[in-house]
Amino acid sequence: MSPSGGSGSRPGVLLGAVAYDPKVVTIWDGFRAWLREYLDFDYVLYSNYERQVTDLVEGRIDVAWNSPLAWVRARRLAAARGAALTPVTMRDTDCDLRSVIVVRADSPVTSVGDLAGRVVATGAVDSPQATLLPLSLLRSAGLVPGADLAVRRFDIGVGLHGDHVGGERDAARALFAADPADRVDAACMIDSNLLLFGREGILPAGSVRVLAQTPAYDHCTMTAGPSVAGAGDDSDISRFGALLRGMDYADASLRPLLDLEGLKEWRPPRLSGYEQLERAVDEAGFYGQNGEVTAADYRP
Repeated sequence: MSPSGGSGSRPGVLLGAVAYDPKVVTIWDGFRAWLREYLDFDYVLYSNYERQVTDLVEGRIDVAWNSPLAWVRARRLAAARGAALTPVTMRDTDCDLRSVIVVRADSPVTSVGDLAGRVVATGAVDSPQATLLPLSLLRSAGLVPGADLAVRRFDIGVGLHGDHVGGERDAARALFAADPADRVDAACMIDSNLLLFGREGILPAGSVRVLAQTPAYDHCTMTAGPSVAGAGDDSDISRFGALLRGMDYADASLRPLLDLEGLKEWRPPRLSGYEQLERAVDEAGFYGQNGEVTAADYRP
C-alpha cells in the first residue's frame, strides 16, 4: 500500500484522537506527516471519548489516544466481549502524577476531616484528576461526597475526560469568589495545574496550601484495539509504537509537536498506574463492570 493509502483503501494504522483543543489538529497533522515516511498512517478526530472508545472496541479504528478514564472503559468493554486491548506507549509526563485538594492559605481547615459540612469544588464530572480521584481520596478518609460535604462541580468540556481544564480552572477560581455565596472551602486539581494556575495568577504564590494529595497514578495511554490484538513484532501497530518511542526531542522538526503534546519522550506503557482510577470509577458508579456508562448525570 502506498503512503497515500490509495483510492478507497484503508491506511495501515488508523488512529483516533479526541479534539479537546484546536492544537490537536496541529499535533496529529505534524505527526502524520512524519510517520508516513515510514508507515501507512492516518487519524480521525472525535468530539468525545465515549464514541472513540466504542469505535476502538468495535474495530473502526486500530488505535486510540486514550485518557486514563477511556482506558478503563475500553478495557471493560473489550473484556465483556472476550477481547483484549494492547497498550502501545505513553508519554513521560503520563507517569506518577498526583491530584491535590487545596484550601486558602488562611483557611481554618487543617485536615481532610475538617471538610465535613463544607463545600469542595471539582472539575467536570468525567475528569479523573479533578473529580473522580480526589473524591475517592475523600471517601478513603471517611467522608462521603454529597452527604458529609457538598460538592460543587464545574462541568466544562464534558466528554473530554478532563483534557479541557476549564472546569478545573473554575474550581480553583471559586476558592476566591467575590461573592461569599459562590466561594468554596477547597478545590481539586492535578498538581501540574496547581503550578499552572499559579503562573496564570489564579492561585498566586502563597495564596493556597495543599491539604491532601492522592497516591501517584498514570494518565493517558496509546491503546491498540481488538482488531489488531496479537499482532507480531513486524506488524504495523508494533512499528507505530516503535516509531513513536523513537521520536527524538533533539529533532528540530519534531520538538515543537512534542512540546504541544506535552512530552519529551514516548515510553513503554504500563498498567499498574490505573488501579486507583478503577477503584474510583467503581465507587462513583461511573461505569459498570462491562463498560456501560452508569453515571446518571453524564451526557457527553
